Amino acid sequence: MVFSFLKGQFIDVIEWTDASRDTMVYRFERYGNSIMYGAKLTVREGQMAVFIHEGQLADVFEPGMFMLETNNMPLLTALQHWDHGFNSPFKSEIYFVNTRRFTGLKWGTQNPVMLRDPEFGPLRLRAFGSYAVRVKDPVPFMREIVGTDGDFTEDKIAGQIRNIVVQKVSRVLAASGIPALDMAANTKDLSDVVSKAIAPTLEEYGLEMPELYIENISLPPEVEKVLDQRTSMGIVGDLNKFTQFSAAQAMQKAAEGGSDGGMGAGLGAGMGMGVGMAMAQGMGQNMGQQSSAGQSAPPPPPPPASEPMWHVAENGQTRGPFPQSQLASQITRDTLVWTEGQSGWLKAGEVPALARLFATMPPPPPPAG
Repeated sequence: MVFSFLKGQFIDVIEWTDASRDTMVYRFERYGNSIMYGAKLTVREGQMAVFIHEGQLADVFEPGMFMLETNNMPLLTALQHWDHGFNSPFKSEIYFVNTRRFTGLKWGTQNPVMLRDPEFGPLRLRAFGSYAVRVKDPVPFMREIVGTDGDFTEDKIAGQIRNIVVQKVSRVLAASGIPALDMAANTKDLSDVVSKAIAPTLEEYGLEMPELYIENISLPPEVEKVLDQRTSMGIVGDLNKFTQFSAAQAMQKAAEGGSDGGMGAGLGAGMGMGVGMAMAQGMGQNMGQQSSAGQSAPPPPPPPASEPMWHVAENGQTRGPFPQSQLASQITRDTLVWTEGQSGWLKAGEVPALARLFATMPPPPPPAG
């Protein structure tokens, strides 16, 4: 009778149903950590149960229903030094680990990522997205992350994982070599590269990341503004046609604004006529330019060739520079001359460029008297 009473004080059904949707680890609470030998343990799909005995991680149970006896608790049996089965309580802590995916977790680059873009040069980019994480191995997860926390939620690890994601994304974007304008078309490949880079680090924590998405890669606002202007110019196309179209719209609005009659009508008509005349003049000028362009006009004369300048050395002094066209009256064959590009002073008669100055010599002067 006394034994039956004591037996009734211990827990003989161990299970956990999660209604929070954000709990990763839950410690099964019971008075004095006492568990009845032979108690029924229920582990549901998406869960694993971990037994901690006297501070040591013992047995791990996957989904199923178990009777807690020596045959299915080998590590705990060895720690307890049980040589044979018995019907008495034992003390252990039981942690239920949620192994389902925790989805919709967000990440984003708090500071811009610096990189060298093939088109824009040095550039700053921001990126953000989402990811999912789940517990792959509860043993390192309990040892490295949870410890003795009896109510461990995903927000307690989300910050650390977010930092890992941002670090890997920054490195991948900076080393990808993909132009910024083409990154939107390559987010799937970039996400796969980041996931593979993150996997070894998460594995040390007993975690895995089945999903990672790069949802957006954005340029700085000032760069986006310039791109918008460039896009607008591309849409406008021919500025002359755009000007004519704008003038036609202005004329129509002016005419509609004066349709009430009186002074308004006169003003609207006057504005319409003025805009129409300006438009006609613009079109006439464009047509004149086009017709002039269609006729063959003589090409402009070529610019005059630059004339070399010469320096003259006589009696230890230099004179000049003189243009080559005026050099004949300043020198003889033995006069030392120099110009840019010449290695040193040479006699004028030895310079090929000046040979024509001495090609025709005047006849000797007639005798005096």
